[in-house]
Amino acid sequence: MFLSIFDIFKPGIGPSSSHTMGPMVAAARFLAALRGGAEPEPGAGPPARLEAVLHGSLAWTGKGHATDRAVLLGLLGFDPATVDMDAAEAALDNLRRTGRVAPEGLPEMTLDPEAGVVFDFGPPLPGHANGLILRAFDERDNLRLEETYYSVGGGFVVTARELSEPGDLHAEKEAAGYPYPFGSAVEMLEMATASGQSIAKMKWANESVLTPEAQLGARLDGIWSAMDGCIDRGLGVGGILPGGLNVKRRARAIHAQLLDESGLNLAQPHVVNDWLSVYAMAVNEENAAGGRVVTSPTNGAAGVVPAVIRYYRDHCVGATPEGIRTFLLTAAAIGGLIKHNASISGAEVGCQGEVGSASAMAAAGICAALGGTPAQVENAAEIALEHHLGMTCDPAAGLVQVPCIERNGLGAIKAVSAASLSLRGDGTHFMPLDNCIEAMRQTGIDMSEKYKETSQGGLAVNLPEC
Repeated sequence: MFLSIFDIFKPGIGPSSSHTMGPMVAAARFLAALRGGAEPEPGAGPPARLEAVLHGSLAWTGKGHATDRAVLLGLLGFDPATVDMDAAEAALDNLRRTGRVAPEGLPEMTLDPEAGVVFDFGPPLPGHANGLILRAFDERDNLRLEETYYSVGGGFVVTARELSEPGDLHAEKEAAGYPYPFGSAVEMLEMATASGQSIAKMKWANESVLTPEAQLGARLDGIWSAMDGCIDRGLGVGGILPGGLNVKRRARAIHAQLLDESGLNLAQPHVVNDWLSVYAMAVNEENAAGGRVVTSPTNGAAGVVPAVIRYYRDHCVGATPEGIRTFLLTAAAIGGLIKHNASISGAEVGCQGEVGSASAMAAAGICAALGGTPAQVENAAEIALEHHLGMTCDPAAGLVQVPCIERNGLGAIKAVSAASLSLRGDGTHFMPLDNCIEAMRQTGIDMSEKYKETSQGGLAVNLPEC
């Protein structure tokens, strides 16, 4: 599957792309199947009752990630990219009162907002750690339709059948006519050398197959505008994050301190790390509060790329709007390679697949924006990813707060450091990016399930006793 930049960077709501956005998308797809005449079970009448069963990580951390709420919103007809939260809350209130839903194009159906979403804490489904089964029954309680979905990270959703019948990536790319159909970093560098084009220009050419060039620039600018707006919202809000951990939103206060110090001559040189961190924390505090973010490549890692772009724009010499486009295109190219060849799902490979991938994307993006060659860009991505290998996903209480918010800040710092190191060299280095991606995949396979977004190990079970 060719991954467009608009697949990698998608607008949605927090706190999780895999546990919130994905289940909403799955529910919407299920409603579409009901509307579209998907083959019902023999003898079943019209749908009259709905049910959802969450498995694996969706069950273990579903409450903290608001997965049950997301499924209900999806079955009510809401989409994460366009949901109006005021309308969504009103619809949820009505569902709690009536126990019924009436999605457009379907008859009114029963949906118990409590018993109708089941958390199954048994073994995960065989296809992926994030699995859910959606069912519709007729008025006599005969099964009409059942579908298994997997939320595979970054808001991507596939059915069990789609997961078991993956397409041939190269055949798909060639059939679609992409001029630069690279599926690995080696291919990417070979094509860059042969064509004399940058990674960003090759990615632009590929995207132009799907989106007219007249629209492509505006859509890229729209991605950055949404990211930038999220940073600003996060920098402007204080208070306590929801969920019960009583985690304080800190971005606003830290930003105020940095502004007060900005005119002083005595600031420490490492204060730039605080700027990077505060931009990232602002995004992830918004995400933790259920606000609107852009997957980059996931919600849990949504702060890294925007933070580094903001750093590039506001702190780097020679930053330009075209540089931001170059950043986004390059970052998306790296994100697509990681997703295709390994994973961006914390439930599948741990946080190395989320913040690690985001840091690699951001490192590549800023390296390209600062004039790096394709070889230097590949080197930057490898450095950043290499130094996240083995990172676990162990959110306290299943919430995308501790350690997720600060972890994004550190991922942004590593990204800039990796890019700076690569720009000091000529792009030659020992460990190729492809091999580092494969190492991440293998590490994820070997990692204990306790450390893959189940909140059963690590920081999640070592909480302060207070």
